[in-house]
Amino acid sequence: MAELDIKERQAGDVTVLDMDGKITIGEGSVALRGAIRRLLEEGKKKILLNLAGVGYIDSSGIGELVSSFTAINKEGGQLKLLNLTQKLQDLLAITKLLTVFDVYENESEALSSYK
Repeated sequence: MAELDIKERQAGDVTVLDMDGKITIGEGSVALRGAIRRLLEEGKKKILLNLAGVGYIDSSGIGELVSSFTAINKEGGQLKLLNLTQKLQDLLAITKLLTVFDVYENESEALSSYK
């Protein structure tokens, strides 16, 4: 099994990426970057990352979240995060990134927050 498994689904005009595994240097962050770049090329700019299944993320994974966020913003899109594990929430709090990202615990709330 790959380090990171990404399943894509549409919820209205929002693309939800259900992620399972680890976002770490190498495969995991590359998989995430590839998925985000592809969605932007397809003109899908409202992206919700469901991180419920992500048990571990390293600094390179965090970096990838930030660069994905920046890339999507530049295109006038929105990237939001859903279902952070406690560990990931703590990590984003420590790195002060919790204030950068829109974070949701409830999918329908997250979906209705897109403009």
